[in-house]
Order: sequence, then C-alpha cells, then structure tokens
Amino acid sequence: MHPPASPSYHDLGPFSDWVAAAQRQQPLFPVCPPGPETQARVREVLGFAAGPEEAIDLRIEDTWEADGLIGEALSWSVGYGPRTEAWLFKPAGATGPLPGVVALHDHGAFKYFGKEKIAQGRAELPAYIHAHSAQYYGGRAWANALAREGFAVLVPDVFLWGSRRFPLEVMPDWAAATFGGLGDSDWLRDGIPADVGAYNFAAAQHEHIVEKYCRLLGTTLAGVVSHEDRIAVNVLRARPDVDASRIGCAGLSGGGARSALLQATHNSIRAAVVVGMMSSYAHLLDRHIAPHTWMFFPSGWARLGDWPDLAACRAPSPLLVQYDRDDELFNPAAMEAADARLSAHYQTAGAPDAYRGEFYPGPHKFDLAMQAAAFAWLKGRLGA
Repeated sequence: MHPPASPSYHDLGPFSDWVAAAQRQQPLFPVCPPGPETQARVREVLGFAAGPEEAIDLRIEDTWEADGLIGEALSWSVGYGPRTEAWLFKPAGATGPLPGVVALHDHGAFKYFGKEKIAQGRAELPAYIHAHSAQYYGGRAWANALAREGFAVLVPDVFLWGSRRFPLEVMPDWAAATFGGLGDSDWLRDGIPADVGAYNFAAAQHEHIVEKYCRLLGTTLAGVVSHEDRIAVNVLRARPDVDASRIGCAGLSGGGARSALLQATHNSIRAAVVVGMMSSYAHLLDRHIAPHTWMFFPSGWARLGDWPDLAACRAPSPLLVQYDRDDELFNPAAMEAADARLSAHYQTAGAPDAYRGEFYPGPHKFDLAMQAAAFAWLKGRLGA
C-alpha cells in the first residue's frame, strides 16, 4: 500500500513532503488557549523579555505646533545601538491626561525610514514617502490624524528602521553589486533615490543575518523588536499628560505584527489594532512564506501554537483585526481561519465581544475607511 499523497506546495516543489515529515516529528500549530501559561510561553520563545524595560536618558529634542497638534521630537537609548528617535503628537490645548496609543510603522521592505512612513513631523517629507503613504495609508499621516481624535500618539523608530537602522557598510558586500545589476527595479519605485533604494535592498538581505545573530544571542527578531516597543509603551505611560491606564497600539503589516506582539507581552495594553498581519501558519505554506518578515516567525513558536494564539494570549484584552480580502501577502482561507481561531479564543475567555474581525475589499493597506473604523474602536475602548 502506498502512503497517502502529500499536498504539493509551489515554493517547496519536490520537497513538498517535507511538511508531512515535520508533522510526523511533532504536532505543528497546536491550539494554545489564552491565559498566563501561554503568555509565559510567548515570552520564553521570543527572548529579550526579562529585566527592566525603561528608556535611558530620555530627551525632548524639539517641540512645535502645527495643524491643531503639539509635536515633540524625543530620543532615548535602549541600552545598545544608536539612540531611538520618536515623535509624540497630542491635540493643541488638550487638558487632563489623555489616552495614549503607540503607532507602529510598517516593515514595507523600506528600512531607510521608520516613523516618517506613518507620521508628519516638523519638516516636510520627500515625495516618495508621500507615495508610500498614498499606496498604503490613503495618502495621510495616520498617526497625526489619530492624535486629532483626542489621543497622545507616540511614533517610535524600532530596531532596523530609521534612526535604529544598521549602517550600510556592515551589510553584505555583494548586495551593492547585486543591486547595481537590477536596473530599473521596484526598489526605485515612486522616485526613490538610488542610495535609499540600495539601502533598502541591502537591508532586506541583512535581515536574514540579523536573525542569525538573534539565534546566536538566544533571542529572535520578534523578541528584540517587541522589547523596544515595550520600552516605547513605558515612555508613553510615564508622561504626566497621558493616562497610563488607557494605552493602546496599532499598526499595518510589520506594524501589525508589532501590535500583536505588544498585545501579547505588555500587560498595560488595553486595546490593540492589527491590520493586514493575521493568518494561520498552515495556510502560508503555499506561496506565502517568502514575502514575510522574520518578526512573523519567532523560532519555536510553531511547536507551541499558531500566530492567532499568540495575538490572543491575553484575551479578553480587546483586539481589533482588520483584514484585506485581496491582500497579496495572504490567501483568503488563511485570514478566515485566523478570524475563526481568534473568535474561538475570545469565546473561551468569556468575552466574545472583546474581539472584532473586520474584512475590507482591496489589497494590502490601511486606508481611510479602515482608519476611521479603527479610530472609532480605539475611542470606544480607551475613552478618548
């Protein structure tokens, strides 16, 4: 008798049966229900989750007022690497402590900038950043727009992006030559200058090296990024103009991964918005592994649970997930399976209404309609 035929996966080709072999070794993506045990497992898998998580030498570098908002340029050290730069926005004339949201920039294979992709600071931004905003965010700086709704919004750079990016000279030597042979590539879309495109290309290759270092240092890229994001949450919570009991987080794509990780690992998060970054792992195996960041695949988690299990481990802590039905990074079955699994977790936690899954037409994005729904949900949960 012949063994049953294994599914065929486009990106594995003749190694498609490797998946079944791995599943014979041990179960993959088992259901991991919400609760303290799962929270502890998440932190253990991520690494970089012990000890104090406070900003070192926090400074206010600049302040300004524009378009009805007070802006602050902040910087701090996380204890390694260059200083983190961040912007803080709040409504001009606001009185009393405000609810706070950490706005999390995307991955976007665009590491040259971080916060600038979702926020407008004092200085005008390059036209190619506005093009990025038009493609993914309906053409507006959504962090500023959220602040106008009555929030204090902190927008930090994080490990690998913007002020926290690695210098080009430590990246693979072959990356520059390879980029030079790409010609008129997508890395130069929307008028991106050659030096910025070359950096983003090299940084995409370098992320694999960074994950190797993470493994050697006993952590994961997801662990380091979420550690820095927890420091940012604590910066926001410590401000006298912020109500530390009303803190949320939100982001698209890589920012959505960061939001899920923050929801899972910081007990002060009272509302999290994950946009365009929710899927079952099993449904990614055919054609949908390659486009994703290492933040989405913390080493060892697949032996313990699925991505929705990580996002829901603090249920009934409120969670909004927005899905794009034509998202090129996922297939519909992946998103529908994740939505069902999250709904089941919140049902188990006795708070089915604390989770909301919303499906929108169109490709990978956080457009104006989605932003309006997310802002209203955050206002309802955090009381802006």
